[in-house]
Amino acid sequence: MLITFVRVMILYIFVVVSMRLMGKRQIGQMQPFELVITIMIAELAAVPVENVAIPLLRGLVPIFALLLVEYILSYLTLKSERLRVIVCGSPNILIENGRINYKELQNQRINLNDLLELLRAKDIFNVADVEFAILETGGQLNVIPKSQKRPVTPYDLDIPTEYEGIPYTIIMDGKVHHKNLKLAKQNMVWLEDELRKRQLRAKDVYFASLDSSGKLEIQAKARSDNK
Repeated sequence: MLITFVRVMILYIFVVVSMRLMGKRQIGQMQPFELVITIMIAELAAVPVENVAIPLLRGLVPIFALLLVEYILSYLTLKSERLRVIVCGSPNILIENGRINYKELQNQRINLNDLLELLRAKDIFNVADVEFAILETGGQLNVIPKSQKRPVTPYDLDIPTEYEGIPYTIIMDGKVHHKNLKLAKQNMVWLEDELRKRQLRAKDVYFASLDSSGKLEIQAKARSDNK
């Protein structure tokens, strides 16, 4: 029993490290060769777990080989556009100027119901409102509405706007993120002063963030959590 537990933990760590080395893509964003390698790694990892008599290396070595193949293919597709098209494919235009490309739908094995469902997920309910609908190599559908159907922006109305950067997480679950505090060009003296104004301490804060305008948003913990 102990041996099985140790084998599972070793394989789990090895597979997790392998997935991290492959990048941060979700399953739906993977290229076909990446998805195949992911499935094969999962299958290979299960073999030594199911049968303790099989040496652990017989599971680790093939996983390492697949990881090496994925790394080489990723590097080659990064350098060669031709190979990238062969391995990953190319984007396909399913709708152009409000007209559905039926031939392309057939080539991609997508029926009209699937297409309409994908459009609804993008808040598009009328095909005629679409300028372009592009099926990406990872399987996602990107939609460009016609100019008359796009939301109005401050640029369209010639309204000037201020710069908005990414808010910094300053406190999370009572712990101060000193790195983010430094990136926000603030220090502990300033933070403690802001908390004091609200009669709080860092450990009393569930979440606090600082936006680019210098506004500190604080969400305190429930009283029962502070005990």
